Amino acid sequence: MKKDIPDLKVEDFALAILPKEDDPDFWEVYAINLKDETIKSVLVTATAFGEINGEPKKSAMMRYFFEEMGPLDLQFLEHLPSDLLGLTNEYWVSYSFDDKLWDKRFLILPGSFEPVNFIPIPFLNREGILKR
Repeated sequence: MKKDIPDLKVEDFALAILPKEDDPDFWEVYAINLKDETIKSVLVTATAFGEINGEPKKSAMMRYFFEEMGPLDLQFLEHLPSDLLGLTNEYWVSYSFDDKLWDKRFLILPGSFEPVNFIPIPFLNREGILKR
């Protein structure tokens, strides 16, 4: 029954999205384990969708897998092309922790990539977008 399914809320995981320092046509996307413990079987899917000039657009789905991410660990995911910034970028994250499967959907909306939304990103000593 639905009441038997635990309501697991992912709170100690984040995505960091930063402008690439040496190439303005790309952004860097990182997954960050903010737990003090290791998580396992980390799967991240990435896609972008929306409209550009009134035409529906959708990117290919990319998948990234890490056997484990250590405590306070960070993993590079992808270079995000600047031409996808006008679309909604979606990242689904799932991982195993404490013998349970955890998952969360992260949405980065168009307009999020403005410098006014930037904050200092832990571990990288740079500014960008942090989604928790």
